[in-house]
Amino acid sequence: MMSSPPKVYVVDDDAAVRDGLVLLLESAGFAIDVYASAGEFLEAAHAIPPGACLLLDVRMPDMSGPMLQAELARRGIDLPIIFLSAHGDIPTAVQAIKAGAVDFLTKPVDGDLLIQRVQAALAMSSADPRRGAANRSRCAGVAGLTAREREVMRLAVMGHANKEIAQRLGISHRTVEIHRARVMRKTGAANLVELVHLAKDCASELEQAGA
Repeated sequence: MMSSPPKVYVVDDDAAVRDGLVLLLESAGFAIDVYASAGEFLEAAHAIPPGACLLLDVRMPDMSGPMLQAELARRGIDLPIIFLSAHGDIPTAVQAIKAGAVDFLTKPVDGDLLIQRVQAALAMSSADPRRGAANRSRCAGVAGLTAREREVMRLAVMGHANKEIAQRLGISHRTVEIHRARVMRKTGAANLVELVHLAKDCASELEQAGA
């Protein structure tokens, strides 16, 4: 008996974006359900199968992507969410990741990259012991951060740009860049999204290191 293809839900008020995502994801072997609004999706949310994920636009009429994310959490619906935004809004991205989103990508997104991120989201499982082991391994890098690097990391994952961090800490913009590069290297984070995830997973290690 053949298994069903992985299900990807798309919620975006732009018909052209929805059509493009359907063509891309169906060609990669995914089953797609599309919705033009958060309200439409919520009407069907009770029937979401296990092993699915959601591609979610940020700015939509009536109910935004982050508002839908909060409503799903309120209903106890644990669904990996990848946000798609036409705007590089760092505070929104940081807040979405802190609220449990697995990724935040800027439109137009590269097709190969999106497929990779969808595959990763579908593979996620909070009950997978290997994931916990991987997180503990990555948290080990936090212990190697200096006090200043931890300060820079905390401000970065709050959504502050390098210029704002420099002003808050009373150091130069270039010094912030150096500290931030060291944080990324020591923790193994490839980008801000990964760094926010790491800060969430390693909160206790950060507290202990700062004690």
